[in-house]
Amino acid sequence: MVIDRQAIRAILLTPQNEVLLMRIRIPDTPLPFWICPGGGMEAGERPEIALQRELQEELGLASFELGPLVWRRRHTFNFSGKRLCQTEGYHIVQVEKFEPVISDPVEMQVFQKFHWWSLSEMKSSNERVTPLSLVKIIEDFLKYGAPRGELELEVLVD
Repeated sequence: MVIDRQAIRAILLTPQNEVLLMRIRIPDTPLPFWICPGGGMEAGERPEIALQRELQEELGLASFELGPLVWRRRHTFNFSGKRLCQTEGYHIVQVEKFEPVISDPVEMQVFQKFHWWSLSEMKSSNERVTPLSLVKIIEDFLKYGAPRGELELEVLVD
């Protein structure tokens, strides 16, 4: 049985164009990988409320302004013995660099560390960053601003 889930994620971007990512290791995967903070939305929860809750739990970030939606994807994967089909929206959140502190006990089970990445560092890294096109998403935002019109939905199945 596949569980459908809605999620929201933040591309936290500093004035120096650094991006905060979290390295996690899911029990069903052989290698850790880097993700943008955020997570699942509760039924009926507005995206900005869900992201506020998620960023507070995962980073200790209590105050921010939700920026534009810049990417969408649907990812089907295994997590803790369940098959999930998660539809995610990625928003730009412009912030000053800060020291993140995780407090969510569920996230702590898969969390390894935080890192502020430069775009050049992400381009040259051999580590897996998801979404795979994150650098292009950020570069397009910096060059052209927020996307206009309906965003395509990237579909991934593990």
